[in-house]
Amino acid sequence: MARNLRSPAIRRRSAGGLSDYDRLPGPVRRWVAQAALPWSARSVRGVWARALSAAGGCEAAALARLDRIEARALAREAAAVWGRGYPTVGSARDDSQM
Repeated sequence: MARNLRSPAIRRRSAGGLSDYDRLPGPVRRWVAQAALPWSARSVRGVWARALSAAGGCEAAALARLDRIEARALAREAAAVWGRGYPTVGSARDDSQM
């Protein structure tokens, strides 16, 4: 059994996992907690740094930028899953046929 613990086939995570999340600034942790997409702490840290820099250090503007980035990502995914015009194409319901 001790041999299994040293097996090269078992890989350990090099990332910090929750400790990486814990090191994020408070506003970013709150944003990630309500985000629609599963952001990694590493990726959101980079996006946050760029958004904060572009916003001149204003956290509210940087958070708004994160919202826009996520909205674009969701739009791309929706197009890949349901087609380019989703949700507007074919979503209007014709009540006259009921």
